[in-house]
Amino acid sequence: MQNDVVSREEWLEARRALLAKEKEATRLRDSVNAARLALPWVKVDKDYVFETPEGRKSLADLFDGRSQLLIYHFMLGPDWDAGCTGCSFLSDHVDGALPHLNHHDVTWVAVSRAPLDKIAAYKQRMGWKFPWVSSFGSDFNFDYHVSFSPEDLAKDKVFYNFTPMQPADANDELPGLSAFYRNDKGEIFHTYSSYARGPEELIGTLMILDRAPKGRNEDSTMNFVRRHDEYQEAPKAPSCCH
Repeated sequence: MQNDVVSREEWLEARRALLAKEKEATRLRDSVNAARLALPWVKVDKDYVFETPEGRKSLADLFDGRSQLLIYHFMLGPDWDAGCTGCSFLSDHVDGALPHLNHHDVTWVAVSRAPLDKIAAYKQRMGWKFPWVSSFGSDFNFDYHVSFSPEDLAKDKVFYNFTPMQPADANDELPGLSAFYRNDKGEIFHTYSSYARGPEELIGTLMILDRAPKGRNEDSTMNFVRRHDEYQEAPKAPSCCH
C-alpha cells in the first residue's frame, strides 16, 4: 500500500499540521516527565541480597557509589534457556548510554531471577557490558511485581502494571524498570516503576523506525523483533534488474 502522492505545496501543508501535533506531544511529554519527577517516594526498609560476579551485594551496593539507581527487570527465569527477546532488544541499547548515565550520577543494573552462571552465559552470547545480577533466592522480583510463582498464577488475579490482571495474560516473569534514590544518610527510596510498554522510549530503534516510511511495520507489538544474533539476511530492496 502506498500513501497519496501530492505536490510539494500540499505535502508542506500536511507536514505543518503534523508538526503542530508533534509539538503538542513534546509538550505533553515534558509535562509527564515533570509529574514523574514530582512523584512521592517510598522508603525501602527491606534488605535485599543479590548474587553478582564480585560476590553477594545489597541493594545499596548496586548503586556503586552513585545516588541514583535504575534497575531493569530483565525476563530470564531460573529455568529459562535464553533471555526474553523484547528485553534483549531493549538491552541492546544500553551499553552506549552507560558512560553518559554514570557521568550523570546514575547507575544501570539489570536484575533477573536466573542463576548467575546462566546470566553470564547469555550476557556473553549477546556481547553486553552493563552490570547484570541475580535476585535468585530473594523476594526482590516478587515485591516489585515482575515475577510470579505457580501459586500466584493459580489465583484469580495477579498484580502487574499497577492493575489486577488475569493470570492467563501473565507469565512467571514480566518486564519492568524501577528507579531508586540513596541519600547521604544511606537511606534508599523507591521513586518510580514502569511496566509493559512503559519503558518503550528506551528503545532507540523503535524511535528511529517511527520516522521511517513504513514505521514499525508490525502485526502486533514488536512481533518483528529477534535477538540480534538470530536475524536472517535482511530483505533487499526491489531491483529493476530482476
